[in-house]
Amino acid sequence: MDFPVLKIGDLVSPIPIIQGGMGVGISMAGLASAVANEGGIGVIAAAMIGIDEPDVSVNPTEANIRALKREIRKARELSGGIIGVNIMVAMTHYADLVIASIEEGIDIIISGAGLPMDLPGYLVNGAKTKLVPIVSSARAAKLICQKWLSKYNYLPDAFVLEGPKAGGHLGFKKEQINDPDYALDKLLIEVIETVKPFAAERNTTIPVIAAGGVFTGGDIREMLNLGAAGVQMGTRFVGTYECDANPGFKETYLNAGKEDLVIIKSPVGLPGRAIKNQFLDEVENGNKKPFKCPYQCIKTCDTDKSPYCIALALAAAKKGKFKNGFAFAGANAYRVNEIVSVKDLIRSLLLEYDQSCSA
Repeated sequence: MDFPVLKIGDLVSPIPIIQGGMGVGISMAGLASAVANEGGIGVIAAAMIGIDEPDVSVNPTEANIRALKREIRKARELSGGIIGVNIMVAMTHYADLVIASIEEGIDIIISGAGLPMDLPGYLVNGAKTKLVPIVSSARAAKLICQKWLSKYNYLPDAFVLEGPKAGGHLGFKKEQINDPDYALDKLLIEVIETVKPFAAERNTTIPVIAAGGVFTGGDIREMLNLGAAGVQMGTRFVGTYECDANPGFKETYLNAGKEDLVIIKSPVGLPGRAIKNQFLDEVENGNKKPFKCPYQCIKTCDTDKSPYCIALALAAAKKGKFKNGFAFAGANAYRVNEIVSVKDLIRSLLLEYDQSCSA
């Protein structure tokens, strides 16, 4: 048995898996192209993608646009499959990165960390880029549909619904994260029912992709059975050779126990899930002091009070330098126990998917 395809407009992904965008260098052209070559949707994360550019501290916008365009072109050279970019609404140069991605003819823009209310306004005539907001509630999905219809006569090409078991920044209050009322399966049904009337009115479909805690092929089947058109997975792809992070970063996943997955208060004003380490212990104990912001990369970052620069911390972690940083991770990161190829990962997910049919 094969996976069902995932259709987003006229794009057809042979397998219903979007590789989650993981910022500050974790998912770049290498990982995105490998996923696309296996029939999934590979995603380049735009968040501080230019962190290693020599002029990033003096020309952050130009540096990040240059790096993003380079990675998109590199992914195109490596794969003929579907390539997307993940662009956080909260980024200071959000609009510039969206425009650059459309100029490069990217297949999909996936956008969260805020509601992308003006995203269709960046499309130009002839652009085939699909627009996919990330939401964490049916209310957010409804607001986006209403706003896009009234202002742009446009509906989202799909939604990614990200539940509270996701890695990185979360669209939930801390007390909601372990509340059963906010579980992914419950939210998924609510979002599907909410967007259905909008799609029906326009005689179209709005696929809803489930994300956050999807780890096995059995999880994929469960989400599809609930009505999801596909799933987004980030954590599993960290445990691949093709993931663009340093081997030391991947090693933290292999060494993590369940108790090491913690919820932190991020400088950007959102809770986030990360792997506990000495750096985070020092932050919690008040041993880190406010810093001078080098990049002005996130609109919501409280640079006057924050004890560290999240861009620098994540960049250090990406290079395996955990004295100065930490790794974001999904709730199931402790279950990653080996590094495999993307091809083998997809193969194992399909096997689990098949086996779950008779389970």
